[in-house]
Amino acid sequence: MGYVEKRGAYWRGRYKIEDGKYGTVSDATGAVVKFATKREAKQAADAEEVSVRRGEWRDPAPLGQETFGEYASRWYAAQDLAASTMQNYRRHIEEHLLPDFQDKALAGIVRTDVDIWEKKERAEYAASSVKTWRSTLHLILEDAIDEGLIASNPAARRRGRGKRAGRSRDRSPEKIVTDAVGILLAAERAALLSGRDDEFVAVVFKGFTGQRWAEVVGLETEFVRPRAFRVEWQLYELDTGELVRCPPKDDSYRTLDSPDWLSALVLDHIARAKPKPCPCHGKRYVFRGQGAPRTGGHHGAKLVDVARLAGVSTGTVSNVLNRPDRVAQATRAKVERAITELGFVRGGVASEYAPHWRRNGFGTWLFTPAVSGWYPKKAPQEARPVPILGEPWPGIPARGRGATGRADACWLPIAKGLTPHGLRHTHRTMMEDLGTEKVLMDERMGHIDGSVSARYAHVTIGMRQRLLLGLTERWEGALDVRRRMCPSSPVRVLDRMLRGDQ
Repeated sequence: MGYVEKRGAYWRGRYKIEDGKYGTVSDATGAVVKFATKREAKQAADAEEVSVRRGEWRDPAPLGQETFGEYASRWYAAQDLAASTMQNYRRHIEEHLLPDFQDKALAGIVRTDVDIWEKKERAEYAASSVKTWRSTLHLILEDAIDEGLIASNPAARRRGRGKRAGRSRDRSPEKIVTDAVGILLAAERAALLSGRDDEFVAVVFKGFTGQRWAEVVGLETEFVRPRAFRVEWQLYELDTGELVRCPPKDDSYRTLDSPDWLSALVLDHIARAKPKPCPCHGKRYVFRGQGAPRTGGHHGAKLVDVARLAGVSTGTVSNVLNRPDRVAQATRAKVERAITELGFVRGGVASEYAPHWRRNGFGTWLFTPAVSGWYPKKAPQEARPVPILGEPWPGIPARGRGATGRADACWLPIAKGLTPHGLRHTHRTMMEDLGTEKVLMDERMGHIDGSVSARYAHVTIGMRQRLLLGLTERWEGALDVRRRMCPSSPVRVLDRMLRGDQ
């Protein structure tokens, strides 16, 4: 008689066709019928087996003849996952799997096809990326097995086969990290590149909390608490540019203890920025974006550059632009000459700041130049050093028309290759160096340790206090090092710290 198999949330019926050969109850197209109950599956399997014995059974539409492209489209439409995961799956399928497998029948894909595809991809992309794409292919084909469309998974890896490369086969590039001094210097440069304090606060905040980028961008003011920050939401940026407000990765809700100095830094920033509800989510976020790039590219002159060249305050430049009758003729003439010389294009008050950062804008044009000292390649320009005016130290980025000609220095690298996500690795490394207990490190990073020993480890007040004391000592040590380099800074918030005003 027929029998049944439990497959996740459904049952499927199986029946004997002949010795050593079994079939699965399928519809007219050859797709496996998914039964809601065990009894229904058993009845259908018995009916098929009776048909076999009477000689009335007919082989359904050949299984596995559906093309990979058709099945992948149907498979993707059936998924109900986080927006970020759906985006990644779509990218894997459309950009890396369909070009090679789209028109192949599922049953026609063999292990050799997968190996040839992987070898071709590895010649062009990082091994870690290709491994991820193969995992997606394996997942899709595994579900095809569950539906009875194919008998085995050609993307499954077999142990002990292929070239022996040991641990180096899937070795990823070295992850670059820095220390507290590196965080401070990178934060200062990022603020100089942006022309405001926001980036200084954000880089320091990320380096000393270890939050993910989307969690930093999605930090709402209501979750900034006395001596703590609550991770409740993130803003995940999709390929379409939409920022989706969703729970943190793997539901890693957590409360991060904060040293007094870091809480004061963030609270002072909020008081100064006075965040307003964003138009896209209606929430007040701690950090704002920079706004649309000015005419002439990302490196166009800013209001602060005009003020610096004219030797006046940014408020005076604003008055010249908006209320010229309030400014003395001589001062107005200096500002107007600076505007002409720099090629400054007025952005308007409403477009001064965007509601949120964009990953590419922050990482490519602020963070990477800050840590490497180089602007990236962007047609028609090649990669080039950040041109700076050497005084005051550590140098002011020269922007606008003739920037390279006006510059007299450039920055040395702080940690070339460091990325915004590398600050998360940096924070974990810093905690390791401070001797922080693993249970507290996992809590702070939003990681889950499923080991038996972790069930018996618990975070204590003493652990938290020791970590906060260690982070404070590292920060104060970084300030001392920076103070010895130069006792002042063009970045206002850092300058107050160096002078002991905060």
